[in-house]
Amino acid sequence: MACDNNIVYVENRTLNNRQWNRKNLLKFQTEINDTVSTHNIYITIRIDGNYERRNLYIFSSILNPNNQEIKDTINLLLADEKGRWYGKSNLGGLYYNCFLYKKNVIFPTKGKYTFILEQAMRSETINNIEDIGIKIEKVAP
Repeated sequence: MACDNNIVYVENRTLNNRQWNRKNLLKFQTEINDTVSTHNIYITIRIDGNYERRNLYIFSSILNPNNQEIKDTINLLLADEKGRWYGKSNLGGLYYNCFLYKKNVIFPTKGKYTFILEQAMRSETINNIEDIGIKIEKVAP
């Protein structure tokens, strides 16, 4: 990814013991200075093959520099109906997915943007998630 000039921001958070508690809000902050170009925002996730569901619900919030907030509920599909995992696999049994969250976004204001992810499953803690991240990419003209 370091060679890709279109990547504006990328950060992943490793979860302790591969567990994501409902109270563990994952916050990502980045400075945005380009208010002209369009961008795509992605949510990245690595799970291990023991994840017990085929999807993951997430509550997301984006705070702009003026503290205006956009909230969403996202359903990430991680496996098909037969339990086959989507995404790229590696030798450690982890599956990596990169989900398009927001397409063709133009950031209206320069400054610090905060992205907050919260697990929204019906369990207090979900297991077998290695890490979750945010990636922002400038759309090529």
